[in-house]
Amino acid sequence: MHTRFILINTSHAGNVGAAARAIKTMGFDDLVLVAPRWPNVLRREETIQRASGALDVLDKCRIVDTLDEALDGITHLCATAMTPRDFGPPTTTPREHFEALSKKELLAQTPSAPGNDLASEPAVQGQQGIGFLFGSERFGMRNEDVYRCHVCLSIPSNPSFGSLNIGAALQVIAYEWRLALGGFGVQSPFAPSHLADAAQVTGMLTHLEQSLVQLGFLDPAAPKKLMPRLNALFNRAQVTQEEIHILRGIAKAILQQNPQLPARSADLVAIDGKPVLKG
Repeated sequence: MHTRFILINTSHAGNVGAAARAIKTMGFDDLVLVAPRWPNVLRREETIQRASGALDVLDKCRIVDTLDEALDGITHLCATAMTPRDFGPPTTTPREHFEALSKKELLAQTPSAPGNDLASEPAVQGQQGIGFLFGSERFGMRNEDVYRCHVCLSIPSNPSFGSLNIGAALQVIAYEWRLALGGFGVQSPFAPSHLADAAQVTGMLTHLEQSLVQLGFLDPAAPKKLMPRLNALFNRAQVTQEEIHILRGIAKAILQQNPQLPARSADLVAIDGKPVLKG
C-alpha cells in the first residue's frame, strides 16, 4: 500500500526537515506540504539541516495549495489530532487501527470461498494508498479536514502533558505503520560467530588440562571428574571458534610462564602436531 505523509500549513521550516528524516528512517519517501508558511521551505537552511541527510525526500517533496491536490491516489485517510471532537471519524490508537487495517487487507487478498462474500465487502477492499494528515503546529487540524478522514489517530501519552512536536508525532506514526507492514529486521554490527566443533573443543580441553597440571591445580594421578565437568561446561556454553583460540592462548601463556620439569614422554600425546599431556 502506498504511503503518503501530508503536512498542512506548516509554520516552522525545521519541522519539514524533521519530517523528511523521520519518514526516510522508516522506509517512506512521499511527503506533501499543503500551503506551508514559507514558499521556499524546501531550500531553507534549517530544513536541510534538520533533514540530516534525507535530501532525496526533500527533492521528491511536493508543495500544493489545497488539501485536495495532496490526496491523489489516496483511498484511506488518517487524521492526527490530540483534541477530541464531538463529531467526526472514530478516534483510536495508531497500533490498534493499523492492526485492524492489516487484517482487512489480508482478507481482501484472500480468494473468497463459494457463498462467502466477505472479501468483496467495501470495508475490506484493498486500499490503493494511505495518507496521514498533520495540522499546523500553532492551530492543529481544522475540523473540516478531520471530517474528511476515515479515522483520527491519537498517540497514547501522559494525560496531563500530551504535547508532541510534529516531527516526533510523525516519527511515532511512521514507526507504528512500518511495524504493521512487517518492520525491518535488526541488523547486527558484528559478523556472525561460528560455533566450535567437537574436535576443536577436545583440542582446547587437552591443552587446558596440560596448563592446569603445570599450575598444580590438577593432579594427573587423581584427576577425578574435573575435565569431564569442564567439558560439560563448555558444551553448555556453546563456545565459538574465536573463544577456543582465546582459551588456548591462555593455556599457552600459563605453560610459558610456569615452566616445570619436562613431562615424561609416556604422559604426552600429539595434538595438532604438538606434544601435550594425555587426558
